[in-house]
Amino acid sequence: MPAAVADSPRVLVEEYGLAPAGARPSFPHYIADLWARRHFIVSYTKASNAATYSRSLLGQFWQVLTPLLNAFVYYIIFGILLRTSRGVHNYICFLIIGVFVFHFMTHAMNMASKAVQSNLNLIRTLRFPRASLPLGTTTQCVQQFLISVVVLIPVALFTGEYPTKKWLLILPSVVLCTVFTLGLSLIVARIGARIPDTTQILPFILRTWLFFSGVFYNVDKVANRHGEFVRLVMHLNPGAVYIDLMRSSMLHLHPYYKWDWIAGVAWAVVAISFGLVYFWHAEEDYGRG
Repeated sequence: MPAAVADSPRVLVEEYGLAPAGARPSFPHYIADLWARRHFIVSYTKASNAATYSRSLLGQFWQVLTPLLNAFVYYIIFGILLRTSRGVHNYICFLIIGVFVFHFMTHAMNMASKAVQSNLNLIRTLRFPRASLPLGTTTQCVQQFLISVVVLIPVALFTGEYPTKKWLLILPSVVLCTVFTLGLSLIVARIGARIPDTTQILPFILRTWLFFSGVFYNVDKVANRHGEFVRLVMHLNPGAVYIDLMRSSMLHLHPYYKWDWIAGVAWAVVAISFGLVYFWHAEEDYGRG
């Protein structure tokens, strides 16, 4: 074979199995690559977490203080003024659980919406699975959520709760909520990479979701005032499902529904499966334009 032909780009590509820079790998290879980059994700998470609170006097204490302050405001407005606390067992702990869980989900989605756009220089410089970025921001929120769960335990004890066997369900509740949130974060991250205005629109969408998720009221009481269809929709709302799983695990008088676990598992599986495929499908597009 002539040297000119042997050294042609097409022949070299075939001989050495080269692929275009930024080309999307197969899905199994992509998942394996993500696992191989797990140390990078952990390091990215630690660096982002430190940078977020580096100039704050209270530092990472804000991770818990922010949702607690929100709970205090909601208690005054809804618990005292609007009296949504009537008939709700241990409303203070009931409310704080709802605020902590919902804050985790929405905070993770807000951070994921700008995970790609805020790291364009990194994306254009290094080769790595882009899903590492929303995975990193979500992991950062998971760390904050775990701290919140630890804080919830003395709050529950102080407000009259006591440890029962149901407290063992706190961990699977956290795991299911985390998997679901990660799936949503991947979806939002791709949309945010394509539409920068997502970071401006998303807070309004999440605020609407807040009012339908039973954060500061009992979903059963509100749903029972309407038809069966509205009741079904409100109970299947994933925001309400994961909040209810946590409440039924920690509050000994809170109603326990088996279908919450079925819905929780279903939402988690659907969200993470679709989220991974949806984000991976646009792997070649991140960093362009």
